[in-house]
Amino acid sequence: MTDYNLNPGDAAPADIELNTWPEGTLKLADLNGQWIIVYFYPKDNTSGCTTESCEFRDALPDFSAANAAIVGVSRDSVKSHAGFTEKQRLNFPLISDPDEVFCKAFDVLQMKMNYGKEYLGIERSTFIINPEGDIAFAWRKVRVKEHVETVLNTLKELQG
Repeated sequence: MTDYNLNPGDAAPADIELNTWPEGTLKLADLNGQWIIVYFYPKDNTSGCTTESCEFRDALPDFSAANAAIVGVSRDSVKSHAGFTEKQRLNFPLISDPDEVFCKAFDVLQMKMNYGKEYLGIERSTFIINPEGDIAFAWRKVRVKEHVETVLNTLKELQG
């Protein structure tokens, strides 16, 4: 399951509308005209996901200065996102994708192993989408350490 169908140069799925916290609903087309950082993470309130989300939170002023919005995505409920956002003081929207529509569109669901059991889960992934709505850069199998800094530096390189 590692034959990715969505790669740099491809159009991002702009018209999928899903529930978010705190906006209500969001589709990527709503953010056209700016750069968009979409990061997929496995679960609210887990150590790696909390670290990654908080690093994006802390770097939001730098991303905003580069005309970029940040959007997090997991299969957690809007209620879970609300609690996670409040607890971690997140300052960007989180998309709730319990039906895996967005996850499937970005092809981030992969077979994973936990305590000897195989399951289908979100592979930590990040995408930079350009103002025209195309994927400009993609990371798969993300390691949290220094990832947000790498995303910001790559964004600045893409912008020239």
